[in-house]
Order: sequence, then C-alpha cells, then structure tokens
Amino acid sequence: MAIQRGAIELAGLTKSYDGVTPVVQGVNLKIPDGAYCCFLGPSGCGKTTILRMIAGHEDPTDGEILIGGENVVGLPPVERGTAMMFQSYALFPHLSVRDNIAFALRVRGQDKAERYRLTDAMIEKVRLTELRDRLPGQLSGGQQQRVALARAAITEPRVLLLDEPLSALDEQLRIQMRSELRRMQRELGITFIHVTHSQLEAIALADIVVVMEKGQIKQSGAARDVYAAPKDRYVAEFLGGQNVFSGRVGTVNGDRIVLQASEMKQVAIPLCGARVKQGDAIDVAVRRDDINLLRPGATLAGDTSSLASRVMGIEYQGNFVKVMLDPVGSDEFVAYVPERTFFHDPLDIGDVVMAAWPADHARLLA
Repeated sequence: MAIQRGAIELAGLTKSYDGVTPVVQGVNLKIPDGAYCCFLGPSGCGKTTILRMIAGHEDPTDGEILIGGENVVGLPPVERGTAMMFQSYALFPHLSVRDNIAFALRVRGQDKAERYRLTDAMIEKVRLTELRDRLPGQLSGGQQQRVALARAAITEPRVLLLDEPLSALDEQLRIQMRSELRRMQRELGITFIHVTHSQLEAIALADIVVVMEKGQIKQSGAARDVYAAPKDRYVAEFLGGQNVFSGRVGTVNGDRIVLQASEMKQVAIPLCGARVKQGDAIDVAVRRDDINLLRPGATLAGDTSSLASRVMGIEYQGNFVKVMLDPVGSDEFVAYVPERTFFHDPLDIGDVVMAAWPADHARLLA
C-alpha cells in the first residue's frame, strides 16, 4: 500500500486565545492525499486559524494534526513538509523571479547549479520562462501569484497551504488563476488546502469543500454534494443558489410531508428518511434554477409544487435572469430563469405568476 504522504487528519482540533472562548471548536476532518480542499466561510469563522495550525504558525489548544499519519503538533514548520502561500505573496522586491523561487533552496544550502536546475524546471511549469529575470514590480498580479506559487512548491512539500490566494486579483484574472491553480495541483500531485470566503471559488476548485461557522464545520464533502444537497439553513444560504423558507408539517403521507407556510398550499416535501411529525417546525430548500415561472391559468405538470406570487424585481445576469418574487414569510424567494426562456415571454415588475418546481426537488433541511 502506497504511503499517503499528504493525507491530513484533524482530530478534536481546538484553539482558544483566552482559554475561554474557542475560535476553533473540536474540528474533525480527513483530507485524502493529493486532494484539493477548500475551507469556506465568513471572516472570523476559524478557517485561517486552522490553516495556520496545520502550517505550524499556531499551536492548537487541544487535538491532533496528522500529516501522512504522523502527529505534527509541536514540530516546527520546516519539519512538517508543508509550504504556505500568503495572501500578500511576500516576494522579495530586489530579487528576480528566478532568485525569488530559488530562495528556499538557497536557505537549505543547496548548491547553486542544482538550485537553478530545479528552479528553471519549476519556472517552466508555471509558464514564466520569458520573465525569469524580471523583478516582482515588473510583473502583473497574476504573474506575481505564479511566482509565489512556484516558490512555495519548489521545496516539494507534502501539503501546500493557500491563504485567500485570489482575493487581490480582479474578476477576470481570478477566473484565469483558478484554472492555473487546478492545473498546478494536478501536475504537482500534492495536497492543496485553500482558504477562501468566495463560494464560487470553492466549488470551482475543490474536490472537498468544508463550510465553517463560528469555529465549527457545518458540512463537508464533494463540491457538488455540498452545493446541491445542503444539510441545514446556514449552508444553503451561505452557498447561495437556494430558496430557503420555513413552515410547519401539515400532514405526513408515506415518504412525503405537506408543508404549512404562509403563501403556500399543498407544497410536498420528500422525507428522505427524516423523522418529523405533524406540527414540527421545518426549513426547506429549493434550488432557484429549479423554479419555473408560469402565467396564471397555466397547466401544471404532474407531481409539481407551486405558489402564487408577484414579480418584485428583475436583474439580467447574462446567461440567466434573476427574478425576485414576493417573500415567503420573512424569506426571499427567487427564480433563476434561463435567458432565452425569459425573453421568449418577458415578465415585468408587478406581474402575477405561478412559481412551480418538481416536488421531489425540494429538500428538507436539518
């Protein structure tokens, strides 16, 4: 059996700065060797603290950090087989691209010929060969990022840690660099752990998405599973793309329940093994791109849930149109309508519509 050099396990990981209030609370997580893992959450949720503890820049208050099966708590960063790429890139302004990347090998005492042989190979991987003699100030933001990535990767770490690596870039460059990061991760074949507050960035890049709130993991799993099947209201709302609304169980009928909620009649929700009874308060999610907007009097397809509503706002988003409808109770309700569908029979603010969706596409949240 091959040694899983970059496999990571966090076991009961806790961090408190004052001995009372934990900023990370009993986190348990396994990340396979060679995976691309994104920690996702708002500012202050503990994701960067976890990154720094893995790197060895912070010590946990309690718990274990295993890399390749070895507990690295107490080991200095240089002995962990990790490398960290900082948000600021932290390039040496007086050194060329080549010397910036070679710096870590120089510190390790590698001889000059071997140092530059390895550096030039890495420069070619990140497509900077023509720029290798330039100073950082002569590079674009995306080029600087590639230098920082190459400098971190040149030491052949087991794990590469990235702290908000795309936050300083404009939108177009962020999209380009997402592809660059994924390509580099596959070529290097090492574990990447990437901290971000961008939902789109996480689901575009990661094999594993870890959604955090207040120092705890709310949900982790494959990007598509977390986006399409959120477990609770927090995850559904934070990731976006879902209508989340509340109500009470009206009736339980076999493998379905009927929801009682303001503005709703006979809305069926699959149980999917959940245990609820009549009168229980529940949260429900329906993807916004599952909502079909119909004119009053239109015939509904079989096994469809629906509600009568009114158009409150319209935003053109390019490949789809965001249609804001009357709230359901205190919760907003939105439909993402494909552009061609919308403009075939365009709606206007104030129009009365029937918002419909396949009943089995609704999801009962924890």
